[in-house]
Amino acid sequence: MTNQKKVLRTLFLGLVMLLLAACSGGGDDEGGSSGDSGGDSSGKKITIFQSKVEISDQLEALAQEYTDETGVEVEVLGTTGDDYFQQLQIRMNSNQGPSIFSIQNITEAERLESYLYDLSSEDFVADIAPDMELKVNDKVVGIPYGVEGFGLIYNKDLVKPEDVKDYESFASTLEKFKGEDITGLGLAQDAYFLIGHMSNYPFSLQEDPYAFIEQLNAGEVTMAETPEFQEFGKFMETIKENTPTPLSVTYDQQIGDFASGKSAMIHQGNWAWGMLSEFDMDFEVGMLPFPLDGNDKLAVGVGSNWAVNGEKDEAEIQAANDFLNWMFTSETGQRYIVEEFGFVPAMTNIEAGDLDPLSQAVLEASNSGETIPWSQGAYPANIVPNDLTPVAQQFFTDDMSGEEFIEALDAAWQGAQ
Repeated sequence: MTNQKKVLRTLFLGLVMLLLAACSGGGDDEGGSSGDSGGDSSGKKITIFQSKVEISDQLEALAQEYTDETGVEVEVLGTTGDDYFQQLQIRMNSNQGPSIFSIQNITEAERLESYLYDLSSEDFVADIAPDMELKVNDKVVGIPYGVEGFGLIYNKDLVKPEDVKDYESFASTLEKFKGEDITGLGLAQDAYFLIGHMSNYPFSLQEDPYAFIEQLNAGEVTMAETPEFQEFGKFMETIKENTPTPLSVTYDQQIGDFASGKSAMIHQGNWAWGMLSEFDMDFEVGMLPFPLDGNDKLAVGVGSNWAVNGEKDEAEIQAANDFLNWMFTSETGQRYIVEEFGFVPAMTNIEAGDLDPLSQAVLEASNSGETIPWSQGAYPANIVPNDLTPVAQQFFTDDMSGEEFIEALDAAWQGAQ
């Protein structure tokens, strides 16, 4: 009887230990998620598939730090970047989708809507800068990597904000610089630098840019009959009349001409600082809004967003959310976002540290909410390089007025449908 009692006692203690281990859920790891929704992500593996190949190594290092800290395995799947979205769709359609993946914009989000987990109730969503979250049907489905912005990068020795506050001041400023043999505003030949980013302004100044684009797609409105586009044609015409043609200007040349003082302004984004910083400039640099219709806000947007695969089981979804929460709230994760990834934070709870003047301008605009959106993210696929760019090239080559330019953009848009 004594031996039987010992055996029973041993079995009982073993059962108690198993129950305690199961209830613990892996414990409350120090440095782990503080904002999860109560699910158990212990021992769960998650996978990440994303489009920015330039941060692949850094993301793998971050994933390893998270594994070391929490015990949750994180695998970063490789991609070439060029055909990322096609690769993602193949993985999703074959039930081999990642736990976390990236999507660029509303167009991609709508195509993958059935896979997107609703992140609206996650704690870290409250820290996203105003209007920078990616939404589908009022649900937050994408968390921004970081923010970028574009506008008029200007030489503070040559240009003052009041010189480019509306059409009249902008036009007279370009005329003045033409007389001084200085390029008032330099554009570049690349599709997005020539017309993609420039065309964003008349769309983004609509009351509802995305609804306007849908109406344009349906043939219910035209650019030629819309006041903001009419004025955009005037801006483009004065640029054409008072500056050298951009069709032979490469991005490198555009940056070099500005850094050497040959151009007073260029239309570019904060990413241009990477090359500008290589020059020994003897003047201060800033970024101003493009003043279409008196616009006084920078165009700030998000190049890519983190999304969670809602097709996964509850534990894997929780593990994915825990990782994102840790990345956005922990000291380690925030350091990687700013220092290793080199992003301008899209989260107001993340200190950006020392930024260059262009990125600082974008950050301040983003955190204040004083921005206009990147409407070009909702354009029909490939319309900028395939349809709008040839029109812009013709405009800068032929004797075409600003009004005719807008009419030609209308025709190109409808031809792309």
